[in-house]
Amino acid sequence: MTKTFISDSPMRIYALSEKSVTIEFGDTISKDLSDTIAAFNEVILRNPFSGLNSTVPGYCTLSIFYDPVLVNASALSGETCFEKVSAYVNLLSLKEKNDATFLSDHVIIPVCYDEQFGPDISEVANINNLSKAEVIQLHTAVEYRVFMIGFVPGFAYLGGMDERLSTPRKQFPNPRIAPGSVGIAGGQTGIYPMETPGGWQIIGRTPIKMFDAAREIPSFLKAGDQVVFKSISAKAFNDLVEV
Repeated sequence: MTKTFISDSPMRIYALSEKSVTIEFGDTISKDLSDTIAAFNEVILRNPFSGLNSTVPGYCTLSIFYDPVLVNASALSGETCFEKVSAYVNLLSLKEKNDATFLSDHVIIPVCYDEQFGPDISEVANINNLSKAEVIQLHTAVEYRVFMIGFVPGFAYLGGMDERLSTPRKQFPNPRIAPGSVGIAGGQTGIYPMETPGGWQIIGRTPIKMFDAAREIPSFLKAGDQVVFKSISAKAFNDLVEV
């Protein structure tokens, strides 16, 4: 696990809706900014205010969702819900900045890159003048950062991919992407947690169930986690499939 402290990045707070605010920490996607967001998210979750429902880390933002009835009735300073939550965020930032930590997990994700699981791996190889073996080698050679969870519940957007694998999205999205599919879109890689339409280039699939509403923590990955992909055979994939 990795311990990270909140940086001195300036924060901008704006209303996202009548039930949420967004904290903007910057405008550049980076590991340092992701660390800052993840750490401050931990601070908020450890110090919830009355009415807090959930938080959603993004590339450069952290959104806070709340119950306006409970916030309005709370002792937080301010006249409106936006003022109350903003004051809370600013106070928490000043009070907790030096003590805030975030523990990121290091996760190994097994992936089978056979074409039955990665129907677009040849396309990715051809576009980038690589062999399929080179695509697999490059994709499994680095440690990725989970920048955010979004699109559908449990979908992990991973940064840190080798630029030699950068591939445009499909011109026509696939109407059915299998759960566990590992894809590439531009300079990112990601994992589909459930069957859904999608336009990413699919190069493999993991047998790990990336999202399960019945689990205590439904999403297998969270923002800030460090991920490494490990190539496995089709037999190993079938042996590891979760029932």
